[in-house]
Amino acid sequence: MSETISLESLGEKLDRIASLIERAVPPAHPDNDIKAADAFVWSAALGWLQPVPKVNRVEMVLLHGIDTVRDILIDNTARFADGLPANNALLWGARGMGKSSLVKAAHATINQERADNPLKLIEIHREDIDSMPELLALLRNEPHRFILFCDDLSFDHDDTSYKALKAALDGGVEGRPENVVFYATSNRRHLMPRDMIENERSTSISPSEAVEEKVSLSDRFGLWLGFHKCSQDEYLAMVNGYVAHFGISTDDEELRRDALEWATTRGSRSGRVAWQFVQELAGRLGHRLS
Repeated sequence: MSETISLESLGEKLDRIASLIERAVPPAHPDNDIKAADAFVWSAALGWLQPVPKVNRVEMVLLHGIDTVRDILIDNTARFADGLPANNALLWGARGMGKSSLVKAAHATINQERADNPLKLIEIHREDIDSMPELLALLRNEPHRFILFCDDLSFDHDDTSYKALKAALDGGVEGRPENVVFYATSNRRHLMPRDMIENERSTSISPSEAVEEKVSLSDRFGLWLGFHKCSQDEYLAMVNGYVAHFGISTDDEELRRDALEWATTRGSRSGRVAWQFVQELAGRLGHRLS
């Protein structure tokens, strides 16, 4: 009997050890399958491109007040998709004016005509920028073409990962693969805090060299597309565009008054504020946005 109990106890201990091992070791993900989707999110810890079946995007026709930068980015993306030279793009400026929405909408617009060989969109998170060389090595020999997209890219005072990004974009031995272009959005034109640049200028032994080191990252982007605060007319055009697109029935004067009051309470006018107002309006009227 004691021998039987001992064997049973040993079996239970082995089961517990196996359970602990399973919890300590994360499950293996399948191999990267570029054909699984047209959009992915890069998981640096796993070295895995996670497919995104449905991208959270706004249709191009709903993006108002950014016509010039829209046309420039679409033209650059179309050339890249066709295998022609194209530039990395930095979309910088005012919050809520459609920077990230434009990148995703441009990707969808180009792919409408490329069902046979779609352009792939890969989002890389700001905290994973250090892993860009690994990602570029993964994509270098793929037959597809890729937009690497980093939303809200910026660097703080003690952050040196911008050096890895500089090398990955242009300055490394291998350089950026021909089948990859990098699009980033940021509220900062030079991706660095202004006080960080001013501090370098005032305290460094060689101020000009120190500042050049900090701001030269933005030089890796051939396109600088500026997004600025919109006027009242542009804001109302955004609201009217959403209302017309979703078929929301409302009085024009009442719509104008409520939209302006909404912007006043928010203290700003932007595409994001317009969209938030339309969501409030549709909810109040019991109208589904589909």
